[in-house]
This record gives sequence, C-alpha cells and structure tokens, in this order.
Amino acid sequence: MKRFIVGATLALFTVGGVHAGKATAGMRLGTPSFRSMGSLTFGPEGILFIADAKAASIVAVSTDDTKPGKAASSLKLVGLEKRIAGLLGTEPAQILIEDMAVNPMSGNIYLSVSRGRGPEATPVLVRVKGESELELVALEKVHFSQVALPAAPAETTTGRSNPRLESITDLAFQDGRLLVAGLSNEEFAATLRSIPFPFKDTSNPTSVEIYHGAHGRFETRAPIRTFVPFMIGKEAYVLAAYTCTPLVQFPLSAIKPGAKIQGKTIAELGNRNRPLDIISYQKDGRVNLLMANSSRGVMKIVTESIDKAEPITAPVPDKKGVGYETLADWKNVDQLDKLDNKTAVVLLREESGAMSLETRPLP
Repeated sequence: MKRFIVGATLALFTVGGVHAGKATAGMRLGTPSFRSMGSLTFGPEGILFIADAKAASIVAVSTDDTKPGKAASSLKLVGLEKRIAGLLGTEPAQILIEDMAVNPMSGNIYLSVSRGRGPEATPVLVRVKGESELELVALEKVHFSQVALPAAPAETTTGRSNPRLESITDLAFQDGRLLVAGLSNEEFAATLRSIPFPFKDTSNPTSVEIYHGAHGRFETRAPIRTFVPFMIGKEAYVLAAYTCTPLVQFPLSAIKPGAKIQGKTIAELGNRNRPLDIISYQKDGRVNLLMANSSRGVMKIVTESIDKAEPITAPVPDKKGVGYETLADWKNVDQLDKLDNKTAVVLLREESGAMSLETRPLP
C-alpha cells in the first residue's frame, strides 16, 4: 500500500521478509510489541536494535534492507514533523522524534518516533529513503529477537521523573556484542551492559563509577548520556559523555556481569550542558569525535593524544583535559550519524522549533 502527498513520497515499507542470514538464525518470525522506541543502532546484515526503555528491553529486527541505495548526499528535509504527521494522520505537535540511525548497508535513515505525547504515545519506526521518500516501517511478520534487561529501575508514575525511562540511554554494536548504557535498580545505578548477539539470557549489568571534576566528587548514579566504542592503541574502549560534561573512558574488557568499575575521566568539557549524540570518524589521517550538546553546540575533538590524557581526579573550575573546537556553523544539532566516510546526517532543531534532516561534509 502506498500513499503520496505533495513534497514527499510516503509509503508503507515492510521489513523482514523470508530470508535469514547468520545473524538472524536465532530470530523468530512474528510481530514484536513495543511500549516505546528510543535509542537506535545497527548491527550486521541490516539488523536494527531498538531500545524500549519503558519495557526495559531491546528488540533486534531484521530490516532486510541490505542493498546499497542512492546516497542522500544532498539531503535536506525541512519540516520533518509535518511530513511524518501527514504519514501518520496526525498533527505535527503530536510528533516527537526520539533518535536517528543510518543503515550502513543501504544508506537509508531510520527514525524512532512517538505519535502523541505522554503515557499514551504510540511508538513508530519511520524510514527516510533517498532524498525525500518517507516510509512507515511495518513491524509485522518480521524476523526479530528480544532481550529483557535484569535489574532495571522500577517504573513510577509519581514525582517529577520516571527512572525506568533511563533504563536505556544509548546503544552501540561492537564485535558481536550490543553495548547498552543506562540505569539499574542497584545501589551503583549507572550501568554498562555488554550483551552477546544473537541474544542469550543477559546477566546483571556492570556498575560504573566516575570522578566528575566539575562537581568535585565520585558519582555512581548519573547515567551515561551518549557513548562511542573507540580503539586506543590496540585496546577497545568505550568513550562516554555525561551531563555537565565529563568525557570518560572505560576498557571494553572490564565490562563484565556484576562487576563494578571506575572510569578514567579524560576531559571536563563544560558544565550546564547535556551531551546528545556522538560519532567518530577519520579524516586527514586523524580520528575525530563529533559530539552534539544541548548548550555548547557541536564539539570536534581530535583524539591523536587521547592515549596520553592524564586522569582528572580533583575539582576543576570548568574545563580541563582533552580539548575541543566548537563548530560555529553546526548549530541546533540534536542527533548525528555517519552516512559514509565523508558525510554526516544531522537532525536539526530550527529556531522555530521545527525539525529538519540534512547531510553535511564531515569537518
């Protein structure tokens, strides 16, 4: 079934199909259920991992979207909520875009979306194909698998916040394992999980502790907001960013069930700020990080000396450690991902509050 409106092609796109590769061997054919859709990341064979924080679970879906498509190198979709609202038959004010991920096999862009606000919001998955085509991804009769997270925070409906919504704050796939940041119900609530894929019953999370230089104390309950797997020398690490804004490294080998580990704080990037998204990329022989933030724009961090970074173990007034450059022309970026080795896709919040999606050369 296809529907068309002026300015964009809107269609129903069904994922899954009848084909199953090695990564999908343990999946079942059916219709996964979701209470919410938040963080997204891709794994092998076009498999999309979708965080359902309300259910404290992660669903892996075989998208069957593995053929390279036309690269959206000049993508610019303005008024994204309006277009998605037209697709879903609602008003733009009822659309909330939660996350964005690029399928590295096809180059297509996936968006997790809430239709409606509050507890009754309906989660949906939208695909952006090529330069202007939007598709509702129908998650029926698909190959999928699901894993529940043990020791998740209890769900509450009173007070100012619901800790269950931070059971999953970010995802990444690395070397056959899904890395999951968030909170648990344990005393040391901040956690990292390393879950083998195909999914098996997952064990208790790893509790993580950091020294927050701007706050002048150790913290065990502040969740990682965004992170990226990263090689330092020959060892794999997680580079994690926290609110207000420490950058911390954790060795991947230390993330084990039930362990308690302390990260190495390598930078304080400025307080009164919340990191939103982070990617790594290579250019001119250097590995760089790009990190979007709530109040400090997009930071470009050159990592060539990161292996020599001294740990921050004492209070700092504002900034210290690994430095960064603020990209003056990358304003109002909420989310970002790599389209290819030269191009990024960014989700922008315009001054009017409307959202847009566009591609930009990696700086």
